[in-house]
Amino acid sequence: MNGITPATALWYVSRATGVVALLMLTAVMLLGVGVNRQGRLPGLPRFAVTGLHRNLSLLAVAFVAAHVLSAVADSYVTIPLTAAVVPFSSPYQRLWLGVGAVSLDLMIAVTVTSLLRPYLGRTLWRGVHWLAYALWPAAVAHSIGSSTDMRHGVLLDVVLGCIAAVAAAVTWRLVAAARALPRAQRVGVLMTDRPGRVPVRGGS
Repeated sequence: MNGITPATALWYVSRATGVVALLMLTAVMLLGVGVNRQGRLPGLPRFAVTGLHRNLSLLAVAFVAAHVLSAVADSYVTIPLTAAVVPFSSPYQRLWLGVGAVSLDLMIAVTVTSLLRPYLGRTLWRGVHWLAYALWPAAVAHSIGSSTDMRHGVLLDVVLGCIAAVAAAVTWRLVAAARALPRAQRVGVLMTDRPGRVPVRGGS
């Protein structure tokens, strides 16, 4: 491309919003992996983590919507709007746009259930929310497969950086979980090491 023109404007919008959406989804993924059982991150109170997660998620949804609509509106290729939500129905790049549609459908499911969380059981909400961990790799695969721009240069560095960041966060979380004592053992250790505790001797 030799610059932005009326004919290429939508192409640039689609590419730019797609890249930003990937960055936002990666940030949401990192936040989700880093949160502990109490819903906190080191150095941040719970309400701050909740607000940050909500705002990043809404930004990701907004950029994904702009990415999809600009791609559909671009007349350079024919992508029906239904292909954005019906996987593998697009006549153009059926596989990779289908993977993108799967990612979008998972995002819709997670977003809707989050909005309806007060009316849903915790088990159902958590079950659907876990789909976010499948949403991100599907979005990455769609980005690489559907765009040759993402396979070289700076944009490839961006994708590899996102993958490396998520891999590092997952590794850190798994190592931390492996080192953590089970709850029953943790209570026993705390009781044994409690300062000033006087052992109780048995006897008749």
